[in-house]
Amino acid sequence: MKKVFKYTSMFLIGATLASCSTVPITGRKQLSLVSDSEIQEQAASSYKQFLNSSKTKVITGTSQATLVKKVGNKLAIAVNQYLTQQGIANQFNFSWEFNLVQSDEVNAWCMPGGKVAIYTGILPVTQNETGLATVMGHEIAHAIARHSMEQMSRQYATQAIGSVIGVATAGSSYAGIINNAYGIGGQLTSLKYSRGNESEADRMGLVIMAMAGYNPAEAVKFWERMASGGSKGNPEFLSTHPSDARRISDIQKLLPEALKYYKR
Repeated sequence: MKKVFKYTSMFLIGATLASCSTVPITGRKQLSLVSDSEIQEQAASSYKQFLNSSKTKVITGTSQATLVKKVGNKLAIAVNQYLTQQGIANQFNFSWEFNLVQSDEVNAWCMPGGKVAIYTGILPVTQNETGLATVMGHEIAHAIARHSMEQMSRQYATQAIGSVIGVATAGSSYAGIINNAYGIGGQLTSLKYSRGNESEADRMGLVIMAMAGYNPAEAVKFWERMASGGSKGNPEFLSTHPSDARRISDIQKLLPEALKYYKR
């Protein structure tokens, strides 16, 4: 048993060291133990189920729905251009979709592969096109940074180690991890990212909106509205973020970097 544990541990350590990818824009190295393409496939299926659910009302044909698609497409074009310039566009085979969903919940998310949903409940806080770009840039950043893959890789590594010591028995497959993260019984379950991931998405989101032609300095106003009661209670959108004051302070420090990408 000791030998099995030793050799398996050595294998996991070796696999971890060999299985790293780089986050665009920030250049951070991240754990990459699960198939990004499989995650995207599962995410696309869950997104479709979510949109077709009897509990989901997708808004179309309104000025707000049109704005969501307009802003989303501008951000996607900017991201694609950046990835192409960096020579890594082939690593991101995204099929972008942007939909406005009727809900009082103050929320927005982007699944792996570029599947985006904006809830109508967040629009009173975004107020304008640039505010919407702030939210969507942040959520798109999660997808470009492959935060879902990173979180699942951590779960997989933990599960695999657990199987060695007898705590778990399903370390040989990560399909269950993907299913648990996205698409249980047709209901969407968004991953809760770590604070580090959220802060990285803030940084990347500022750059992404700037590349798309939106002034990143305006993002501070959106987050101030969030902090001052633009949302009711503690929305899922902010569940794992640092404190409001800390977050706004960090974003202000990140503006010089983002402004380099901004073109009027």
